Amino acid sequence: MALKTLMLVCLLLAAMALIPLIAEAQLGGLISGLLGLIRIQGTVFCTVDGNIGVNGTATPAFPNALVQLQCGGNVVSSSTTNGSGMFSILLDPLQFLVPSLINNCNLAVKTPLSNCNTSLASIGGLSSTLQVMGSTVAGLLNITNIIPTGFGFLRA
Repeated sequence: MALKTLMLVCLLLAAMALIPLIAEAQLGGLISGLLGLIRIQGTVFCTVDGNIGVNGTATPAFPNALVQLQCGGNVVSSSTTNGSGMFSILLDPLQFLVPSLINNCNLAVKTPLSNCNTSLASIGGLSSTLQVMGSTVAGLLNITNIIPTGFGFLRA
């Protein structure tokens, strides 16, 4: 009798231990969405293609440039580069799916290149597709990091 009681207690404890694992498997997407963030960040340089030059060190940044996240032709978010040409766009993962961002969205720099260098084009702009660069964990927050694949010049 004692052996049967011990077996029943062990079976109940094992079943109770599985309940949180099953709940996490079912709610994992929701929990990670609530405790997650998507960060798109990069640097825009004051060059014909907006990318760092061959030597790297002598490439000026593009400050105060308007960078837009466009999905399906619609602007869904935007940012302005700082004095070092860096920008950051934060998105809610409950509103945006990473695969959809990568496949259907791009970054567009709407500020004319002539604003940072008068010898560059005053019409047209820069555009880049996106790529995932991994994730960062900050406490309970999981941040998916996305960067531009490389800007290219688009004539207007």
